[in-house]
Amino acid sequence: MGRTVSICGAAIAGGKSVRYGEAKSFATVAGERLIDRVLRALRDASDTQVIIANDVAAYDTLGLPVRSDVLEDAGAVAGIHAALLYAAEQGCEGALVLACDMPFPSAPLLRALVQHGHEMNVDAVLPASDSRRGMEPLCAWYSTRCIVPIERAVARDDLRVIAFHDEVRVAIMPPDQVARFGDPERLFMNVNTREDRDHAERLAQAG
Repeated sequence: MGRTVSICGAAIAGGKSVRYGEAKSFATVAGERLIDRVLRALRDASDTQVIIANDVAAYDTLGLPVRSDVLEDAGAVAGIHAALLYAAEQGCEGALVLACDMPFPSAPLLRALVQHGHEMNVDAVLPASDSRRGMEPLCAWYSTRCIVPIERAVARDDLRVIAFHDEVRVAIMPPDQVARFGDPERLFMNVNTREDRDHAERLAQAG
């Protein structure tokens, strides 16, 4: 099914990188910064891009708009919310969100998430994974219809990144479909520590 409305791609860089010791987004894997790897995937899968970061100055040289969280002290869900606000401002139907600490993002997977959302007529599509949630909320597609449900969840002090799911139509891309785009452990790997970065480097060198 062809797209009739634009899709925003949002690189979520709002974390404090406590375990890494400095901004993870600028760590390199195979000689390329994580933020650049994420933005390349988003450019291949979306029509317009934005960086969601509370340290705006750190990202203002990348040539893209940078937006901070509007919902204060709300954690990762605030990044999704900020991305969707930007998408709505741009007239986009929704946003592909991608965490900036993922070294191996897949543009084909991102495009498939949007297509899945269109085909299923849902408000959010998240790929299944072996994470504790069983899904990847920061490698996902969300409709702007999620904005108000997110705000309601935060207003009741429920800051879980999936707290608003009961109020919207959510589809989970099943594991067998996700696996078509690569090894899920690689696709959804996060660089949280220096050891993680070294492991990502070894994976990148292995091809």
